[in-house]
Amino acid sequence: MNRREVVAGLAGTVAWPVALRAQPSPRSAKIGYLAAGWPENSARVLEAFRRRLHELGRFEGQSITIDYRFAENDYARLPRLAAELVESKVDIIVAAPTPAVAAARNATKTIPIVMIAAIDPVGLGWVANLTHPSENLTGISYGVGVETFAKELELLKEISPYVRLVAVLSNTAAYPSHRFVLDTMQTAARSFGIELLPLEVQPNDFRDAFIAIEKHGADALVVNTDVGYLPEARRLADFALAHRLPTIYHIRAPVEAGGLMSYGPNAIDLWARAAEYVDKILRGAEPGDLPVEQPTRFQLLLNLKTAKALGITIPLTVQAQADEVIE
Repeated sequence: MNRREVVAGLAGTVAWPVALRAQPSPRSAKIGYLAAGWPENSARVLEAFRRRLHELGRFEGQSITIDYRFAENDYARLPRLAAELVESKVDIIVAAPTPAVAAARNATKTIPIVMIAAIDPVGLGWVANLTHPSENLTGISYGVGVETFAKELELLKEISPYVRLVAVLSNTAAYPSHRFVLDTMQTAARSFGIELLPLEVQPNDFRDAFIAIEKHGADALVVNTDVGYLPEARRLADFALAHRLPTIYHIRAPVEAGGLMSYGPNAIDLWARAAEYVDKILRGAEPGDLPVEQPTRFQLLLNLKTAKALGITIPLTVQAQADEVIE
């Protein structure tokens, strides 16, 4: 059963309960929102972000304003967009995912930054440690190390026991943290008797990767998260189907476009938690005193239509783990 949530677009109007409207509003504040992707791809998580702010008594157009900036997959625009937010004198910047966080960090060392879904902020040198981050940066990281990526390989083995060579698509140029993902995945792969085929892929340039996958005879595919890959989700799904490759993603959107499965943090949770960071900082908390959180809830999404087309029978033990199933 497909249990995807129906959410409003960015321009949608939400009818909030009278009890929430009646709550006293904190002081007016200006929030800058910096994203690497597109508005339409952000509607679902931004709704969760705004909803949580509303629950905390902060309403757009009343106690807060939100200045949105979307790079629309042109990462070269991020520094300029971040600078615009700084110049507009926002009180706080919310940035997602990793490339946007990097741009925000480079744009200001004083305005508080709440990061969302940033991979390995300690390894990137962004924060000293998770408990006591840097002076103006805190928020929510992505994943919890080896366990997250080991689970993805475990799922591939469960649905396709004969998997031996797994191709991994990454974009380390825009996401240096993808190196961390590859390193942790390599550790996990050895325990499953799997060999990885790391492939560097820029958005809209999958040709060489596809050739390499065919040449080396990969048995399965892992696609690291890059918002730039999202417009190619259907193309990736078609390639995987044509070559009978079970594929796992970190986020749900490619599965909705025809991919086989995704496993990763609950995005709604991450953006809702980011709203709580914003509220605390606007109430006077110092970012450096707010520990960086790691996700605690993960979601498995399965596309049984794609599994059938691939000729794969998803074991009931795996289906039982799924939070959502597309039939």
